[in-house]
Amino acid sequence: MVWRLTDDPTLFPDPHYGEDDGLVAVGGDLSPERLANAYSNGFFPWYGFKESDDIMWFCPLDRFVIFPKEIHISHSMRQLINRETYRVSINNDFDQVIESCGKANGRYNQVGAWLGDDIIKAYKEMHRLHLAASVEVWDDEENLVGGLYGINIGKNFFGESMFSLVPSASKLALIALARTLEPLGGIIDCQLETAHLKSMGGRHISYEEYMKYLRIKNED
Repeated sequence: MVWRLTDDPTLFPDPHYGEDDGLVAVGGDLSPERLANAYSNGFFPWYGFKESDDIMWFCPLDRFVIFPKEIHISHSMRQLINRETYRVSINNDFDQVIESCGKANGRYNQVGAWLGDDIIKAYKEMHRLHLAASVEVWDDEENLVGGLYGINIGKNFFGESMFSLVPSASKLALIALARTLEPLGGIIDCQLETAHLKSMGGRHISYEEYMKYLRIKNED
């Protein structure tokens, strides 16, 4: 079953009654208050902005996450890090990262492209409010060659998108993120499984375990 959201940004339906693919609700807006409430309850917006006029909200019951202390760093990645070929920064250029995530490798022109102007504007506002963060990867000429961005609430990071213009740039960004989060005890929510994220240490947990962990780790 799919619900239509009301004007109240704090109200989200029980995801246990959603669709098998994780779709639970449609409608609403991308205001900071609604987005913060959504992520705090495991929801995230994901819709092809060229195909749908409605915002679609997903909350899979099977969650795919990375625990920072479990990040997998292969031998080749350790060699790349030790060579210091690239410089990694955090929150140095959020705007360029999210725009690059939307356009890299022709993504913007693909069917189902979801990083449209409305989403980009909303997440830039989240970053202004210190509720979103980016990791940047720079080459020796200070060109942005990779990175990732997502929502950060409490000790946890909810990954949204990443890109690479050179081999392994997004892996460098993810490793840097994990190393930053590890002392805080947070988790990285990957939303959906990909081979890339699985190779970096991602694994599945239930929604119940996910929410218990999320609420505990967001306590001050």
